[in-house]
Amino acid sequence: MANTSIARQPFWLNKKRMAESLGISVQAFDKWGVEAVAKVGRESFYDVRSILDNRLKHQGVKHQPAGPDGETIDPFIEYRLLQERLRLTAGQATAQERKNLVTEKELVPVDFMVFALGRLAALLGSTLDTIPKSLKRKHPDIAIRHLEALEREIAVTRNEAAGLSEAIPEILDDYIATLGEGAG
Repeated sequence: MANTSIARQPFWLNKKRMAESLGISVQAFDKWGVEAVAKVGRESFYDVRSILDNRLKHQGVKHQPAGPDGETIDPFIEYRLLQERLRLTAGQATAQERKNLVTEKELVPVDFMVFALGRLAALLGSTLDTIPKSLKRKHPDIAIRHLEALEREIAVTRNEAAGLSEAIPEILDDYIATLGEGAG
């Protein structure tokens, strides 16, 4: 689609003159696939910038290593692979250090603490249930209202102990927050 309202610029060359200035044939220039800057009538014009852009783009594609299927291969693949290996090795070292600390009983996993405190809460709950009966046996003259008041307080304490294992993540978050405040 020609646009006759565009004025020809002095630095534009038509296809034949551009091919001559580059020292190639018009057919070779056509194979390059350079986009024309403008068309006036049937004549296409090119400037040096469009030629440079085309050749730089072509060089970039030309020097990209290709795989067996023709797909481009990342030239930094070796570097990225080395970085991933270093990251993996560092992660494995950190995991092994943690495992050693657990083995040496210097570090305790949160899952174990939830399990242990859950068992402790169950043990405390069953022990707390026996207190009113033991107290009644040792002191038969104790008033029923005193035993009932004691049983109510024990029930509240037992329920709090039973919920301790579920509260551990929140307690851990609070502890970590206090560590962060102490460091600042």
